[in-house]
Amino acid sequence: MSAEDPPQPPDDRDRPSGGADPFAALFQAFGGTPGSDLPGLPGMSGAGGQDPARQIAVAIASEGTSEPNVEPVVRMEYESLVRVAELNVTDRTGLTVSRSGTLGVRPVTRAGWALASVDAYHPYLARMTGVPDDPVAGLSAFGPGGIEVVSGDPDDPMTDLSEGWLSGLVAAMAPLMASVTTGTMVGRLATRNLGSYDLPIPREGDEILVVAPNVAAFADDWSLPAEDLRLWICLHEVAHHAVLGVPHLRAVLVDLLSRHAGAFRNDPSELQERLGDVDISGGPEALARLHEVLDPEMVLGAVRSPEQEALLPRLEALVAVVIGYVDHVMDDVGSTLIGSYRQVTEAVRRRRVGTGEADRFVERILGLDLTQDQVDRGTAFVEGVVDRDGANGLARLWSDKRYLPTPAEVDAPGLWLARIDLPDND
Repeated sequence: MSAEDPPQPPDDRDRPSGGADPFAALFQAFGGTPGSDLPGLPGMSGAGGQDPARQIAVAIASEGTSEPNVEPVVRMEYESLVRVAELNVTDRTGLTVSRSGTLGVRPVTRAGWALASVDAYHPYLARMTGVPDDPVAGLSAFGPGGIEVVSGDPDDPMTDLSEGWLSGLVAAMAPLMASVTTGTMVGRLATRNLGSYDLPIPREGDEILVVAPNVAAFADDWSLPAEDLRLWICLHEVAHHAVLGVPHLRAVLVDLLSRHAGAFRNDPSELQERLGDVDISGGPEALARLHEVLDPEMVLGAVRSPEQEALLPRLEALVAVVIGYVDHVMDDVGSTLIGSYRQVTEAVRRRRVGTGEADRFVERILGLDLTQDQVDRGTAFVEGVVDRDGANGLARLWSDKRYLPTPAEVDAPGLWLARIDLPDND
């Protein structure tokens, strides 16, 4: 393929789709099989005392097979490439890439990424189900930021029955569902993600993960030069790590993501209508039936709250700007370092906005919506700033918490520049 040839999409772009049955993985995690009881349900440790979220995530990520370790030569190549990426991103952005002084890169298997990512996503997904980091304590954690069971009509004789049924179910299942949700979603992401920051969510530590088998499969599927794609991924991960490591931006994003996750609400009347023909005493078969009747759009509609609707404009605006800024840095740096940069970029960005419905649901649960419109919005803002004030204007974007653009300013970069140029920003 020549440098000018457009990338050719594979016949099956979503080939790594996490085809393993999450419920089968759940039963296995609790030491049972489909059709048996769940021995681990009363206590939240799985078979052998292991965390069920990790077991579910690994089972889905690996699709029930044993993955070969990443070859040493591949590890060494990534270590060399990430140094190149770090130097160039630091030079072009002026941002501090490494918070500890040493930036590491760890090429991992899909299961390895899943294990490392459970902790990164668990605080958000656990809040979604009203369960804190201690799942046992979470059995009674239904206060602000957790699941709210809406009261029905007190004069309706069925109210006590329906509320008791749902309240008891929610209370009994909350810790379990926190682990199921975390494990299933992280496992699905592991089958497709290329690195730590496919989703622009801040992470702790100073280590970048690269999912080596997914990168290799993507290069093969799209007929891309493997070394060029690896450097592209390193640039992408390092640029995100630098931006999401800006302390005030990181604090704001973590706060918005946490508040969004904690603002889900549960309307038992709507859920009861959908669950009316499900026999909840049916054991694992009932869990499988629940999985069938609760389609993603219905679930989101039932649990989304006014608080989340109020948070989303700010969250979506900041995420759009982060994506637009990283893409700008990538174009600036990558075009001089990577011979097939245009082809690799086209392939990866088409992949980004071509996410399947199941993975899009994961994004929306986390408060993200990485559609083409969002990408274009961030790109337009960054280009507008550069057109009006050059690289110096863009450099001010992350220099102060007061300079983070509002949703209205993301759509009108001239307004943002006018505000930050005011003599008194206090």
